[in-house]
Amino acid sequence: MSDKPGWTSPGSPPPGPESGPPSPQSGGQPPEGQGQQPTGWGQTPPPGWGQTPPPGWGGRRPFPPAAPKPGVVPLRPLTLGELFDGAVSTARAHWRTVLVISLGIAIVTQVVATIAMRLWLSDSEGLAALENNPDPTDEELAQALGDFAAFGSVTGVVTLLGSVLATAMLTIVVSRAVLGRPVTLGETWEDSRSRLLRLLGVVTLVPLLAVLAVALPGLLLGLGGSGGLAALGIIGGLVLAVWLYVRLSLAAPALMLERQGVIASLRRSAKLVEGAWWRVFGIQVLMLLLVLVVSSVIEFPVAAIAGLIDGGGTDALTGGMSDLTWTYLILTGIGAVIAATITLPISAGVTALLYIDQRIRREALDLELARAAGLTNPDQTDPGPER
Repeated sequence: MSDKPGWTSPGSPPPGPESGPPSPQSGGQPPEGQGQQPTGWGQTPPPGWGQTPPPGWGGRRPFPPAAPKPGVVPLRPLTLGELFDGAVSTARAHWRTVLVISLGIAIVTQVVATIAMRLWLSDSEGLAALENNPDPTDEELAQALGDFAAFGSVTGVVTLLGSVLATAMLTIVVSRAVLGRPVTLGETWEDSRSRLLRLLGVVTLVPLLAVLAVALPGLLLGLGGSGGLAALGIIGGLVLAVWLYVRLSLAAPALMLERQGVIASLRRSAKLVEGAWWRVFGIQVLMLLLVLVVSSVIEFPVAAIAGLIDGGGTDALTGGMSDLTWTYLILTGIGAVIAATITLPISAGVTALLYIDQRIRREALDLELARAAGLTNPDQTDPGPER
């Protein structure tokens, strides 16, 4: 395993001689912390060590040995709280890099969304006609649908690209944070830019498969002319879509950290989730609920304040899209930027840590991570809860 963020799966070929430690024949010394006895080992133990344990202990340790913790999480199977705490700790430990990534992507995405909403929705004559006329003409209906399509296309593409960039760069930050290593914005970009196109393929393909899983069964059963069968097909498709989405939810970190292709990353995710679908599903649902709650807590008060500041915005709270003004859009956009800046690192961090956790549980990745972090000092461990 490499000590860089581009981790490879177990069984990968060992690094070449140029990257390994100098051999004894070459007269070189091993790197500090590798192949050396830690300070204090092999000396006289402290008083009480090596003596007969108290009655009832049976000569066993009362607690398991603490796991090494070089970075934001201990190197062992993680609990639910440690997954979320690790994501928050990563944002705190590397706040400059995380803030630049999250804030920059949130600003660009929201600026495009605000302009698009003003141009295609607020100034849409077709949409205004639909709001004021319960029986619109075909021309008004076509214009409204065209405006909606233009708005959805522009914002969808920008949001997709922003999601790819945020996922790529924040996953690299998490991989360094787990090893307890610093990371700069330049290093994050350098490590992620070569995999952006493949990640775009993964981020596009997974939702597309979920949509097809919903649409195809309903369409095929609906061709028989039975609305009941079509409804059953859509319900079954929804279940299949959720199953597929969870099954493939770890493809993005697998692609970024194992340097695999699109299809290989999808297969890798399916293998890691196998046997742990319900656990991964529950964690993903909790993460989604957390993101929604945080976004609502920030955006709803900002929208209310924007409505009070702008008279037209007050009408927009209860009216339609055509009532939105620039003042209202800008103020609510600021709230959306703040919410996205906070939630992007949480969602990306939890997904990356969940990938690492599944590899620890299935492939003993914690041993490789400990070696990559150069942990040879027993003091570099997770102390665990107070006893």
